[in-house]
Amino acid sequence: MKLALRADLLDFTATPSWGSPTMDGVRFRPDHWLLVDGGRIVGAGPAATLAPGPDWQRHDHRGRLLLPGFIDTHVHCPQLDVIASWGAGLLDWLETYTFPAEQRFVDPDVAADGAARFLDALLAHGTTAAVVFSTVHSAATDALFAAAQQHGMRLVTGKVLMDRHAPDGLRDDVAGAERDCEALIARWHGQGRNTYAATIRFAVTSTPEQLAMAGELGRRHAGLYMQTHVAENLDEVKWVAALFPEARSYLDVYHRAGLLHERAVLAHGIWLDAHDRALLRETGAHIAHSPSSNLFLGSGLFDWQAARDAGHRVSIASDVGGGTSLSMLRTLAEAYKVQALRGTRLNAWTALHAATRGAAEALGLAHEIGHLGTGTLADLAVWDWSHGPVAGHRDAVARGAVPGLPAQDLHARVFAWMTLGDERNLAATYVAGRLAAGSTRGP
Repeated sequence: MKLALRADLLDFTATPSWGSPTMDGVRFRPDHWLLVDGGRIVGAGPAATLAPGPDWQRHDHRGRLLLPGFIDTHVHCPQLDVIASWGAGLLDWLETYTFPAEQRFVDPDVAADGAARFLDALLAHGTTAAVVFSTVHSAATDALFAAAQQHGMRLVTGKVLMDRHAPDGLRDDVAGAERDCEALIARWHGQGRNTYAATIRFAVTSTPEQLAMAGELGRRHAGLYMQTHVAENLDEVKWVAALFPEARSYLDVYHRAGLLHERAVLAHGIWLDAHDRALLRETGAHIAHSPSSNLFLGSGLFDWQAARDAGHRVSIASDVGGGTSLSMLRTLAEAYKVQALRGTRLNAWTALHAATRGAAEALGLAHEIGHLGTGTLADLAVWDWSHGPVAGHRDAVARGAVPGLPAQDLHARVFAWMTLGDERNLAATYVAGRLAAGSTRGP
């Protein structure tokens, strides 16, 4: 199918500037046609001069903003059950809310329903690719992979590994976990757009033997990812230090097990030091910053400036259910607030880049997703610039449509959209050129 989408196109060709916003690395093409053939982007051109012929199916979203679909680099499928639960820090959260919710996924029907609900929700929030925690249950991971394959989404996930400090029904053992992982890898890794990740809950819930097994899986299977949590909460950091006294730091626990490499995704990374950040840079591992969750659970304030200075990558993650929304727009607005509390100002370009091209580069997937370059898969989201009277007025001010007020620059308009927007702004989501959520109708 040949598909032509008309909208204001926004993406990135390079890493944008930090601090005061410039247009470096920003590509904005107002009122353009984006051309998609066979699910891949084949070109773009101004609507004033390009007229797609009758063999193109045209979706006219003029006056709307079209971006690459968002990439959520750390989120938990079973935790939609516990999002917005009251009154717990990280360790209490796990015991009180997370573990009971995940125990339900031993039931294949619950797991299948949960996977379908979760992926539909991602798409309804403009997220087209994700790095996802399943549960310890193989059947739940099968259900998640199967649902992603049905949607045609890029998904990185795996069975959660936990052989200690977890309740009955959520613990495995090293040998059994290895057998389960090998079977899941054989069924799903590299099948369509599915990719397997050795998935360690966190160092507390895996013995050194299980961590070593997970590291060996990565060496045994080309292209395998690793996902886990690191240095999210001070109580957690102290517990890890007590369990692994031989390690220099929490991050070093994973390094000793051979788990840090260019496909390693570590959520949070709040309580890291300069040695840790240098290790991330040297190994190619990256931090999935989860600002909504960090604020909600009171975990701390991630130092993005220090990460930038150290030269390691940062992506953006909702971390639902500790996070309070699957909306990456809401998550980016929270990221701005975290950096403001640290005394710096996150610009819209850096934030959006971390949720699109920057995330794709950190995952080694920039050849496929994250920008609107020729040859990439057409994973796209189309957005209304505003929703509701307050945001509508703010957008009118930014574009100079209010008498007596001058037009502002593009960054001011995009920042207002990012700060005031959420899933209600979403007009349509496309996965490989196929409408997956929303409508093809224009504004």
